[in-house]
Amino acid sequence: MKTRKLGTREVSAIGIGCMNVSWIWSNGAALDPVRRVEEAIPAIHAGLDAGITFLDTADIYAPTWDAMGHNEEFVAEALRTWSGSKEQKDRVVIATKGGITRSEGEVWGRNGSLDYLLEATERSMKALGVDKIDLWQHHRLDPSIDFETQFENVLELKIRGLVDQIGVSNYDANQLKIALDIAGTPAEGGVVSIQNEFSPRYRYDLDVLEVCEEHEITFLPWSPLGGVRTKSEIQSASAFEEVSEKLGVSPFALALAWEIRYSEAVLPIPGATRAESVLDCVSALDIKLSDEDFHYLSSHLPEQAEYSSELMPKPEYRS
Repeated sequence: MKTRKLGTREVSAIGIGCMNVSWIWSNGAALDPVRRVEEAIPAIHAGLDAGITFLDTADIYAPTWDAMGHNEEFVAEALRTWSGSKEQKDRVVIATKGGITRSEGEVWGRNGSLDYLLEATERSMKALGVDKIDLWQHHRLDPSIDFETQFENVLELKIRGLVDQIGVSNYDANQLKIALDIAGTPAEGGVVSIQNEFSPRYRYDLDVLEVCEEHEITFLPWSPLGGVRTKSEIQSASAFEEVSEKLGVSPFALALAWEIRYSEAVLPIPGATRAESVLDCVSALDIKLSDEDFHYLSSHLPEQAEYSSELMPKPEYRS
């Protein structure tokens, strides 16, 4: 299994995004007791057996507002029930996220206060069954608190020993640079990852990727296949269909191979929910993408998607 550096850890060069099995909007397999045992958990086990050592979750990945932590509990169960040795399990990094709120009536919001982030982190520790979270990422910025203050609140989670490493999500390039000024680079024990949208059809954050490459920060693309509702656009994109047929691979595995080839900082986390889909994603690491094929795909990308609302609204900077 090829690997990528993630701060102080080495992890597989592809991970599993675990959200969909707990998401009511995607008919999540972990929501049904039978499908949980026969489909959802075996999918994670197939990935772990294949050498995947990075699993991504978040506290809000749940079917309802009052079931926060559902996916974290699922991930913990999947790792606990895996047949791997203790040494193998210890190599698996579980990343979770916090900072988005859900309340009665499915009212969604954001909270970057220290009290809330501490409370959310402690809930995640309990759901994951750990004394310290491997990687905690700030899920969304709170527009009601200035940027510097809320990122200092994020850093406090590491200072207090609740998390081993910190990352961010949906930050723009300037915000990431300021976070590095405050916390330091991965080599300095600071920000080790960023989780932003990136795929053949979504390419707005290339300036963020440049910052990652400069400071050896791991870029974790969410929706690397365009998401559940749009991944078919990759399959129907003629260049990806054409090259995938030539190479004898799926267009989805090819899309992941293109992202991995695009930058050594990129570590895709596709949301595969079936064992065969997970293994297809893993096969991306074996695709030998020639310079000619890579440049051909890069010059025939799907139409650019609309700019993500996930980066809005932005908080003010400290005056």
